[in-house]
Formats: sequence, C-alpha cells, structure tokens
Amino acid sequence: MFRPCIDIHEGRVKQIVGGSLSDSGAGLRTNFVSTRPAAWYAKLYREDQLRGGHVIMLGPGCEEAARSALAAYPKGLQIGGGITSNNAAGWLEQGASHVIVTSWVFREGRVDWERLADLVRIIGREQLVIDLSCRVRDGRYFVVTDRWQKFTSEELGHDLFARMAECCAEFLVHAADVEGLCRGIDLQLVRGLAEWSPIPATYAGGAKSLEDLTTVWREGRGRVHLTIGSALDIFGGSGVAYADAVALNRSLAGNV
Repeated sequence: MFRPCIDIHEGRVKQIVGGSLSDSGAGLRTNFVSTRPAAWYAKLYREDQLRGGHVIMLGPGCEEAARSALAAYPKGLQIGGGITSNNAAGWLEQGASHVIVTSWVFREGRVDWERLADLVRIIGREQLVIDLSCRVRDGRYFVVTDRWQKFTSEELGHDLFARMAECCAEFLVHAADVEGLCRGIDLQLVRGLAEWSPIPATYAGGAKSLEDLTTVWREGRGRVHLTIGSALDIFGGSGVAYADAVALNRSLAGNV
C-alpha cells in the first residue's frame, strides 16, 4: 500500500537525497523545497484517508512544523527523528499514531536492548515503529544510523527482524543508497523484507513510477508498504501523480 511522507528539514517540507544528509550539511542534495507548510500535506492525506504515513524531522528546528502536521491529522501519522524514551510519550500525546525510533536504540554499532525495552515499557510495542534503514556493504544490508552515515554491525535478516518484532508494531526501512534518486526501488531488499519480517514493514527509497507500488505490493506479499517521495508531483516530481497513487491504493485495498 502507498504510505505518504512529510520530510521536514530546517522547518520546511523538503525532499532530500538521503545519502547526502550529514551533520555538517556539506554536500547536501535537495530535490525539492515546498512553499506549502507541513500541515497542508497532513490535511491532504487526511482527506484522502491515507494512514500510516510518516513525518520525519531531519535535524533541529523541525518541531513546530511537525506538531502542526500532527494537529492537522490526529492519530493519522507516525513521527520520527530524535525520538527517545524521554520524548516518545509526548509526541503520542500531541497526536502521533506511532513514534519511529532510529539511532537512539543503537549504541557502539549494536542494538541497545535495554534502551529498547525501556521505550517499550513506557509507550508499549503497539505504538512503536523501529527504523531499520540500511545500506549495502559487501552485498549485504546493514543498519545505518546518524543520518545514515554510520554503519552498525547489525545485518538485516531473519534473526534481527524476529527479535525486534517482539518490541514493535511495524518496521520502517529506507534503502539509503537509492533514497531520493528516483531511479527505481531496491527489489532485492523488498523481497528480503517480505521474507524476514513477521510484521508489516514500509519500504522507502528510489520509487519512480506507479508500477513500483504494484510491484512492492506483489513482491512484498501484501505485507510491505511503499513510501513514494521525490517522484510525486506534490513534491515537484514527474514520475507519479499523487491522485493516481491514491486511486491505485484504493484499488489495492479493495483486493485485500
């Protein structure tokens, strides 16, 4: 199914080439900067009854825009970016359906299971999404953290997904090597998610056409959702008309 997104950077809705994002800002490649506020997109998704989309705060200065999006579509959007055990409950109270935890649950290149258990104790697994965004090294997929710049030792596969699925409701996986490039999805990773994950997962990265949505739904065995970003016309893209994605989404939902 089609999962929408609202990526916020420096307080504005943007589409960024994922692998170019760094703490210094050097080499940042931006595909699109919107003149519309985050709440405009949230209202659009609410009107079209699209659920499960994510708001991602890409660095500081994004909180106000994120709160406005959640207020425009209460319990319809997930929130990620800087989520910890200290602020997760607060974001849920402000209208997020789920919080997405990323780098905070990884320390020294490994999963910090104590931190994760603490987060689950505070908010419950049913409102938690774990981000296992990855990059390829030696032909294998490894979780990357800190704006997708640091490789961890955690390899995507049956063992990691099985254990982490006990702690969350869904997974979010960006294919960081192709994120924002609009050159096509990583089909091998999509098939891997269908095989590895016992719970729903959302794949993001590289989508360039409406056909990618049907491909992900088919190859993902009806359990892997797709985020389309830079290719959408509402984000300045030319590959996918947002209205067409909504229509196809409803068609796929009717065939479930």
